[in-house]
Amino acid sequence: MIPFDHASLTVAHDEANAFEAVVPPIVQTSLFTFATYDEMLATYRGEKVRPVYSRGLNPTVRQFEEMLAKLEGGEDALAFASGMAAISSTVLSFVSPGERIVAVRHVYPDAFRLFGTILRRLQIEVDYVDGTDPEAVARALPGAKLFYMESPTSWVMETHDVAALAALARQAGAVSVIDNSWASPVFQQPLSLGVDLVLHSASKYLGGHSDVVAGVVTGARGLIDRIRSEAVPYLGGKMAPFDAWLLIRGLRTLPIRMKAHEAAGLEIARRLQALDVVERVDHPGLANRLPAGLSGTSGLFSFVFRDGVDIRAFADTLTLFKLGVSWGGHESLIVPAEIVLQQKAEPNSAQAFGIHPHSVRLHVGLEGTEALWGDLETAIAAACP
Repeated sequence: MIPFDHASLTVAHDEANAFEAVVPPIVQTSLFTFATYDEMLATYRGEKVRPVYSRGLNPTVRQFEEMLAKLEGGEDALAFASGMAAISSTVLSFVSPGERIVAVRHVYPDAFRLFGTILRRLQIEVDYVDGTDPEAVARALPGAKLFYMESPTSWVMETHDVAALAALARQAGAVSVIDNSWASPVFQQPLSLGVDLVLHSASKYLGGHSDVVAGVVTGARGLIDRIRSEAVPYLGGKMAPFDAWLLIRGLRTLPIRMKAHEAAGLEIARRLQALDVVERVDHPGLANRLPAGLSGTSGLFSFVFRDGVDIRAFADTLTLFKLGVSWGGHESLIVPAEIVLQQKAEPNSAQAFGIHPHSVRLHVGLEGTEALWGDLETAIAAACP
């Protein structure tokens, strides 16, 4: 695995910032004008690359894209208005009606719903496979155009041999894509493991402050160019300049934040694992060793209560842990599976990707390990008969 490059956190072109500002400026404009007819003509002909309209190219957004590509070891990157915009634009750029995708089980719920709604209407078949079984993956891949991964997966935190699965996809002629939001480039760099494209919900750890919704994809320039030409102009989910500026700020503290989330999350997971009222804890860091390619863990994991625990009372007693979706910011959050299983968007879909009804997903934030553990202890005591 390629070591994390801290020097990559220096934003591209910092030395050229206006007024020698240490923070890059926000180029908050929708369009860019041309000095001459010939300059505009050369740009439209593709002879010159320069900003025209911020839906296509914006200097602030471009700085974030270059920075993220460097962190992941990619040749190029494209930023989007949300993680789902990044996922949908990437998938639709490589799969056509009547073709097939293979995906690991337990993917992010809204990716699961995208595959089961929009892609189904386009007659794109999605086959789910156990990513921990390379032989099953190898059997499923022939004829597939795209192989979609998460490692660890959503909710159950199932890890995979990413390098082995990427090699199987390449042998089958399928483009391999992985959502790397959980680990971030600090703890996993899938391109170095042979994956073709890496996705992030930049709303999570890349931003780190719960004040931006964004997504990004990175990989080889040819693959990124295909997404840029086939999806970005027409689906329109492009990142705004201010969001890119917030993400540049977030990336600069990413390694420090990830190490803090890792330490607190792992300690909380170990303490939960020791409780009689907890049936199991799904956290990759509790195994004897991390899977190849994963050099650390984040603050997101889940655990399962035993029968008889009042999960409603547990949730309502918590004070530092807030009930809320998403993750990756300073704040600690919980999501009970009891609520997720009631989501109207796709009845029982949560069961399809493996959520136990007594499961609770935690995001361990930066409020301090002892304070957070005290909050959990008090809530667990209130929830147990």
